[in-house]
Amino acid sequence: MKMYFFYGVMGASKTAIALMKKYSFEEHGKKVVLVKPAIDNRDGINIVKSRIGLQSKAIFLERGETFFEKIPEIEKYNVIITDESQFFSENQIEELRLLADNNYIVLCYGLKNDFKGHLFEGSKRLLELADCIREIPSPCNCGRKATMILKMVDGKAVRTGEQIDIGGNEKYLSVCHYCYNCAFFG
Repeated sequence: MKMYFFYGVMGASKTAIALMKKYSFEEHGKKVVLVKPAIDNRDGINIVKSRIGLQSKAIFLERGETFFEKIPEIEKYNVIITDESQFFSENQIEELRLLADNNYIVLCYGLKNDFKGHLFEGSKRLLELADCIREIPSPCNCGRKATMILKMVDGKAVRTGEQIDIGGNEKYLSVCHYCYNCAFFG
């Protein structure tokens, strides 16, 4: 089968789309497993929830775990959907590729770049291995397409800090490249 990577900035509805895809596959008789990196537990353990309120139970995978260890009955599924895929390790993405090569449909949703404009480890490997890569577009407040993420601390944009700093609208703002640069250079 194929491995897909659907990426977009924060607020692009990636999680909502992933949950709708899960529902659609299940409605057509497919067995779907939803998996998310355990590092992002903002909505609780084993819950994937979109900003618009859609939610589903999920399996949370720790950084050192494999899909085969965490989901020993994986052969009963046809479709694997992952949310926040940027937080998976390179090895975990390679495991998803192996699953796609062995007749699973694998849909991965996540960010491409961090607030510094750098690729996440999982996103980088997805860009290298996915059969199909699609952007989920989202607008900047100025009307251009949002492609960057600003990290806000005390009302000011920053480019320092750890790459992984879990948060939502209270911490991050999705903007176009022009507005991203304006935040730092005026």
